[in-house]
Parts: sequence; structure tokens; C-alpha cells
Amino acid sequence: MTLPDASAGLGLRRAMLDELRAAPAGAFDFLECAPDNWIGVGGRLGEALDELSDRHPLTCHGLSLSLGGTDPLDDVFLGRTRRFLDRHRVRLYSEHLSCCTDDGHLYDLMPIPFTDEAVAHVAARIRQVQDALGRRVAVENVSYYAAHPQPAGTQAMDEATFVAAVLAEAGCDLLLDVNNVYVNAVNHGYDPHAFLARMPGDRIASYHVAGHYDEAVDLKVDTHGAPVKGDVWDLLAEAYRLHGVRPTLLERDFNLPPLAVLLEEVERIRQLQQAAASGVATGRLHG
Repeated sequence: MTLPDASAGLGLRRAMLDELRAAPAGAFDFLECAPDNWIGVGGRLGEALDELSDRHPLTCHGLSLSLGGTDPLDDVFLGRTRRFLDRHRVRLYSEHLSCCTDDGHLYDLMPIPFTDEAVAHVAARIRQVQDALGRRVAVENVSYYAAHPQPAGTQAMDEATFVAAVLAEAGCDLLLDVNNVYVNAVNHGYDPHAFLARMPGDRIASYHVAGHYDEAVDLKVDTHGAPVKGDVWDLLAEAYRLHGVRPTLLERDFNLPPLAVLLEEVERIRQLQQAAASGVATGRLHG
């Protein structure tokens, strides 16, 4: 079972459990959690997760597979993840197109070199994950702040080309993080609209939007700790126009406001989806 294209979700965070359990029906269309943070959790927290996944569709966004890493994939963890996804009837599983291990976890998402060799390496690992989980997965374009230098003797490849090549080679889908597109475009000096246009729309399984921190005019930091900014809302509306409406998640990891404030942003997602579906021009959004 899949989510309806026109659906708006919210990240499930432990600090929000009580508010989410008390939320009125229809306040959001689905919840998303990181299984890495919930596998094996029991007691009161485990019961709360069970209750929420019984009441609401659940998607999962992994944090620690390190698809771009060189350490062997953790088969035991993949098995536990599969059981978690099956138990909670998870509609979509995604992971980051990044590396987060180097003889142990780095607790950060590091970029992957944009090379043909990296495409083959990452795609093979994604296929291994899909076989282990028994499902097609989506990978997310990540924010990064320093690009790998192009190795001598290799053909230059930009981020958009790299993402599309991985999707084609791996036979997987894309979780398009619109805030990451905006942050990377500012930080690395490219056109976010051109990047969006180059994404393979038929592979987009869902979207993410989040807030970022304006360190400087030419430096944005992907924090997930602030409201979504106007330029990112505009970019989401453009993504809908270019590639169609897909399930869209609002990410907020800290500086959590009351649930009612977050639901205002969830409602904005719904408004953009409705406008795109009806072909209505929305104009520039601010926020």
C-alpha cells in the first residue's frame, strides 16, 4: 500500500509524542520516523509508537546505512530494519545518499564523490539494501558544505548528473529534499531551478521540506530547526509543477514549537498541493 500523492506528513519526534497522540483526526496525513532510533525500543515509548502507527500511515527515513561508505553493510541491522518496517506496515523507506561511517559511525552525513566509480559502488549497495529489505527504497539528495575534489583522470560530474546516474544504476527512487536543493544551490553557486528541472520526475517518490539557518548571504546551514523559508516554499511549488504532487514531509528536529504551529506548515503543504493539482498559479510565498 502506498500513500496518496496529495498527502502531507510530519516527522515523529519523541518530544512530540503526547501532542501527536492527542492530535485531531486529519491534522496530518502520515508520520515519519527514523527506525534507527526506534528499533528495540519498548515500554511507554514503544507503546506510543505502536499506537501512532496503528492510527496513522508511517514512513521511515534511515540514518545509518552509510550507502556511500566502504564498511560492509550491517546485515543484522538490515534484518532488524526489515522486521520493523513489516511490523509497522511502513509505506516508504528512504535513506541518505551519503556516507556516515569510517571504521565506526561519524554521526554526520558526509558527501560522496561525484564519479562513475562512486555511482557503481553506491548503486551496488542500494541494490543490496533493497534485496535485504524486500522492497524498493528511495534515496535522498543531501546537503553538503565541501565538495570532493575531482580525481585526476576522471570525467567531471555535477550533483544532478550523479543523483540521476545512481537512481538509474540502482533501480531505486528519489526522495527529493527541496530545502537541500536550495541550501546547496546557494552554498555552491548553482541554479536551484535548473537542478530541479534535471531531476527524473518519474523516480520521485516523495519530497521533504525543512527550515535552514542563514549564516551569510552565500552560506546556508541545513538545521531542521526553524520554519520553512519563503524561497523553499516557492521551490516546492515549482517541484510540484515540474514533476507532480507527491507525499511531502515537514521535517523539524529541534527548537520544536507547539504542534499547532507545525500544523500550519503542514497546511501550507496541502495548499500548494491543491494549487498544483488544480493548475492555479500561487504567486510568491513568504514565510
